[in-house]
Amino acid sequence: MKAKIHVTLKNGVLDPQGKAVSHALGSLGFEGVDDVRQGKYIEVDLAETNADKARESVDEMCRQLLANTVIENYDIEIEA
Repeated sequence: MKAKIHVTLKNGVLDPQGKAVSHALGSLGFEGVDDVRQGKYIEVDLAETNADKARESVDEMCRQLLANTVIENYDIEIEA
């Protein structure tokens, strides 16, 4: 199974990288960009064949290592 994980900053958390990207886009002539928020995308290949167990395992990975749950949210997608 494959787990696809999207990690994003929680609302209200400053995103200096997103601000830098937003500024750079404006400098390159891209108009109408109001805000940019930057995050992470992680793929994990798992030997697990049970989707519920895979999700549980990946959720624990996110809570312990892959996401800083104080300032980040994460979303998990499991594919067979």
